[in-house]
Amino acid sequence: MQEIVQLILASGKSAIDLALYILLPVMVLMMAAMKLAEAKGLLSLIARTLSPALKIFGIPGAGGFAIVQLLLVSFAAPLATLTLMEKDNTTRRQIAATLAMILTMSQANVVFPLVAVGLDLGAIIATSLVGGLAAASLTYYLFTRPLAEEIRSAPPAAEKKTKETKTTALNIMITGGQEATQIVLNSIPILVLAIFLVGVLKASGTIAFLGEFLSPALGQIGLPGIAVLPIVTKFLAGGTAMMGVILNLLQEGSLSVVELNRIAGFIINPLDIVGVAVLISAGDRCASVVRPAIAGACVGLCIRGVLHLLIF
Repeated sequence: MQEIVQLILASGKSAIDLALYILLPVMVLMMAAMKLAEAKGLLSLIARTLSPALKIFGIPGAGGFAIVQLLLVSFAAPLATLTLMEKDNTTRRQIAATLAMILTMSQANVVFPLVAVGLDLGAIIATSLVGGLAAASLTYYLFTRPLAEEIRSAPPAAEKKTKETKTTALNIMITGGQEATQIVLNSIPILVLAIFLVGVLKASGTIAFLGEFLSPALGQIGLPGIAVLPIVTKFLAGGTAMMGVILNLLQEGSLSVVELNRIAGFIINPLDIVGVAVLISAGDRCASVVRPAIAGACVGLCIRGVLHLLIF
């Protein structure tokens, strides 16, 4: 019983340290910058510029906005874009392609903290784009081809009556910072639970067993057995919890920076139980295409993973 209490306290401390001293400063600054860019029309300009190229891969123009949100804010940020797609004339095939792309690419809330400890930012963004576009194309042209398409007319735009308010750049950035703070605070419970679960698996010897069992296979691609820990954590507890495990392994010296970059293509993405549940909450049409989207994302992740193994 004493060991369980100690494990609970250690999990809480690790979760708080991770949320307040790593996630919070990064997310506040990034969200503030994104809010300001959105208010100035920069994000809309990016989406319009990327639209002609993205249509080739089955992604609607709004998909460019989702890419920016994912790469510069967090895995949950594209939820707003998916929600808009639910309400306009975007087809289910296009929604599926966009969802597959999002599930394949790297999320900013994990990437930027890990960049501070050695993750290669250029490589992770480049492979995200390659893998994400490949996943979208396969989903649109292959995995969702049997879908009966329904092209719905866009609902009439409601007249918006807004009061003219004087909004300064500082106020916009403060609003972004407040939203980021709420996101971080909301992540603390799942962080505590996830880190505790990983602690239980580690204390029970389950992780060590999996490490020994999978070590020969991992060794063939130049990865240590300890890589099983972040991999298992990722798919059981999500990307944020996986990031906490990786930071601990790097501090202990159990995982090197090169090894981090080698496995990054496989594990830094929103394709886990938590990520999928959040993203398909956008609406019924989004939830209805989750299977082909996941299938496309799995292929895209294989492409990303192989690229990282070749690069590093």
